[in-house]
Amino acid sequence: MSDAVGDAGPLQPIDAAVRVLREEGRPLHWTAIQDLALKRGYLDPFVQRDVRKALLAALAAAAREGVVVKESTGVYRLPG
Repeated sequence: MSDAVGDAGPLQPIDAAVRVLREEGRPLHWTAIQDLALKRGYLDPFVQRDVRKALLAALAAAAREGVVVKESTGVYRLPG
C-alpha cells in the first residue's frame, strides 16, 4: 500500500479504505468510508471513474482476501 497522498495522486480504492479504517479505528459503513476518503483526498472522483463501484468492488475483494472484515451488511473493519 502506498503512504503518499498528493504528489502521486489519489490512492487505489482499497488503499484509501484501509487508510480511513486505520485512522478511524472502528468499523464503518462503506458510505462513511467513501465520504471520508473523498473529503481527505484519498479518492478523486475527477480522476477515478465511478468511485462508488470501484470502492465496493475493492472492499468485497479485500474481505475475501482477509485484508478487511465484513462485520455486517455494508460495514467493514480491519482484522484483529
